[in-house]
Amino acid sequence: MSKCILVVEDQEDNRRILRDLLGNAGFELIEAESGEDALAAVSAKRPDLILMDIQLPVMDGYEAARRIKSNPDMKSVPIIAVTSYALAGDEAKALAAGCIAYVSKPFSPRALLAKVREHLV
Repeated sequence: MSKCILVVEDQEDNRRILRDLLGNAGFELIEAESGEDALAAVSAKRPDLILMDIQLPVMDGYEAARRIKSNPDMKSVPIIAVTSYALAGDEAKALAAGCIAYVSKPFSPRALLAKVREHLV
């Protein structure tokens, strides 16, 4: 059975890139376009890993990560921030919100896939 990854990304082009990359690597995908959609998605199906954009409509990725991690059933699910926020302190904010890793955009597909596999052991 393949591992399930929730991709939280509001830009269709970025979701398509991640869909192609992760789908071709054999992962099952769930997609969400906002932080609120992410909360609904994790309630409907518990993913094995979450790729979380930070700049999202309605609820940002920091708040979505905090809320997901506050759910006892989701505490162990790794969240990787994948974001264009790349200023000093942004990585620390993502980690403080509950993310276990931080990848800045634009990302290397090979490096992102390695990071995903590293946290899906």
